[in-house]
Amino acid sequence: MVELPAWLLGVGLVMLALPGASAVSVDGRALKKDASVLILGGGVAGVIAARTLHEQGITNFTIVEAKGELGGRLTSTTFGAKGKEVTLELGANWVQGTQTDNGPANPIWTLVQKHGLKTHENDWTGSIVTYNATGPDDYLDLFDESADAYTNLTITAGTRVDKRLVDATARTGYSLLGAKSRTPQAMASEYYQFDWEYAQTPEESSWIASSWGNNFTYNTDVGGFGDDNQMALDPRGFKHIIQAEAAEFLKPAQLRTNSTIKTIKNSDSGVSVVLESGEVLHADYALCTFSLGVLQHDDVVFEPALPDWKEEAIQSMTMATYTKVFLQFEEKFWFDTEMALYADPERGRYPVWQSLDHVNFLPGSGIVFVTTTGDYSLRIESLPDEQVQEEVLGVLAAMFPNTTIPAPVAFHFPRWNADPLFRGSYSNWPSSFFSEHHENLRANVGERLWFAGEATSQKYFGFLHGAYFEGADVATDMAKCIKAGGCVGMKHVQEVTNARPYKI
Repeated sequence: MVELPAWLLGVGLVMLALPGASAVSVDGRALKKDASVLILGGGVAGVIAARTLHEQGITNFTIVEAKGELGGRLTSTTFGAKGKEVTLELGANWVQGTQTDNGPANPIWTLVQKHGLKTHENDWTGSIVTYNATGPDDYLDLFDESADAYTNLTITAGTRVDKRLVDATARTGYSLLGAKSRTPQAMASEYYQFDWEYAQTPEESSWIASSWGNNFTYNTDVGGFGDDNQMALDPRGFKHIIQAEAAEFLKPAQLRTNSTIKTIKNSDSGVSVVLESGEVLHADYALCTFSLGVLQHDDVVFEPALPDWKEEAIQSMTMATYTKVFLQFEEKFWFDTEMALYADPERGRYPVWQSLDHVNFLPGSGIVFVTTTGDYSLRIESLPDEQVQEEVLGVLAAMFPNTTIPAPVAFHFPRWNADPLFRGSYSNWPSSFFSEHHENLRANVGERLWFAGEATSQKYFGFLHGAYFEGADVATDMAKCIKAGGCVGMKHVQEVTNARPYKI
């Protein structure tokens, strides 16, 4: 087991300057630099970027992290009544796709194995029972049909790519395939296949991009990792893998936690970062690994303002919200499977349930949780905990009409969208978002200001391994630029236009 240094549990990385290094300020005065590179954010992308620079021989960097520890959206909490506390994952919870035979390995799975994180396979399709608003209701035939419809959705998306046909919403794709879910049971089954993964509805999601996002992760025929989903169950939290990895190369002087960034000033000669405390950090380069949601909400101010092509790319993609609502009871009274699906007349109302009081997970914990996504997550974030708890208990009463539902001994859910450090859970690609937009989302602004994160990954947007790959790839490009004494960086498109003019 890797012992994590105490200093690592509460800092974010900031690149440190070479002694005597200086930059030229706007008014021409020389400024002492605090780092060659400032890595803004200590999540997966930020830490892997730092490791990549370290491997490239560039060590004068600092990660600047707003939280008190590394991990980003790998966020866990201690939950439960006294004497029954466990560690729960509020954010990322699964390694999605691990490795098949000698095929490519998901790098998150590689870190899990390297650092001995406790996980267990989560059977999303073979260990499930179904309910509706009046109690148990076996509609597994519809569930299986929905799984087939989703597979067909991804296949037909591939044919559209081959024929260079335009993108459309996933709802359009479903409809063209004749998969028109109208009953509560059919809608819940579709939700399980689609919304539960993308945290938004088929109407809000790209038909083509949602399909490749799935295939590049799970489909081994196109280089995916396989169908296995490993659930993190380690008392140290899923974040342990990134903290332990950082502990192998990161020095105390290269990490700065509890440092919220308010302003980023970019010029031809360098970057200045203004913290909430008023302190200013100066560097040659900055790598922004903020979530897409933070960029969209203007929680960080850029001076000068980001160019139109960059801002359009940021505002054109979507930051989705995925919320797990946890309840702990004195005794288990619910299903014995790993998963359960509830079909409410209102699509998306507390549909996907999972038992943690299961032999494969946290037996004896008395914990069950339900997931909401998209607009429904935004809705419950606006409500007091007491009202959300009352609603969830009402759904349990509908699912188990012959059981008196007791009051929970513990209740909790995160408010990801309201959190100014995240503004949502992960990115999603709408049908109006073009590949050129994505190039612009990923591209650096000028020579000095760079961007990386799960949202900048074309293949793996929304996935934890997307953040990993982007941290490594963008930092590699930065290292080449630094060693060369400067560079143009990644290409961008000044204006994203239609292939043909509009006919009015």
